[in-house]
Amino acid sequence: MKLNQIADRPGARKRRMRIGRGIGSGWGKTAGRGHKGQRARSGGYHKVGFEGGQMPLHRRLPKRGFRNTSFAVRLNEINLGKVQAAIDAGFLDAKATVDVAAMVKAGLMRRAKGGVKLLSDGELKTKIDFSVWRASKSAIAAVEKAGGTVKILAPAKEEDAEPKGKNKRKALAAAKGGDKPKGDKPKGGKPKAEAEGESKSAE
Repeated sequence: MKLNQIADRPGARKRRMRIGRGIGSGWGKTAGRGHKGQRARSGGYHKVGFEGGQMPLHRRLPKRGFRNTSFAVRLNEINLGKVQAAIDAGFLDAKATVDVAAMVKAGLMRRAKGGVKLLSDGELKTKIDFSVWRASKSAIAAVEKAGGTVKILAPAKEEDAEPKGKNKRKALAAAKGGDKPKGDKPKGGKPKAEAEGESKSAE
């Protein structure tokens, strides 16, 4: 086999349809657009989701839920294996505290963004002190096992002193004794003791 003998499989390359080139092809004259009207004009078709002026579906449906994307903290994710490779190559100084600025300077990431999240993939052999926004539990364990430390810069989540919303309603119901476990009442509407007494009297 030679390079000039290599070809695509049959049907891999399809010739494009040439429209408006005579009636013999079946796609001449109006070129599949029909006679007149908005859809026959150039640039005259409506936008996606337009329903002729009536309220479109995406506006008729109610809004539900919450998305955090507009003000979420965007982080760089870095694995311990890459940090170790940078130290071995001499790009990172293991004696100094490794933070986002040091990682950007070492070429581990292009820009700082909102900070760094440390992940545990790879092996860490060097004792390093990290200062990062977040870190996984396994990454913290691996760093501490190597003799280093991890300083978390993200503020700790504050737990509410009192439950709110649905949790508050559940807590009030539990305090009043409203949430009783299922299965307290016997099936049939009568307590078990009464049912047994009636059966004995019948005998």
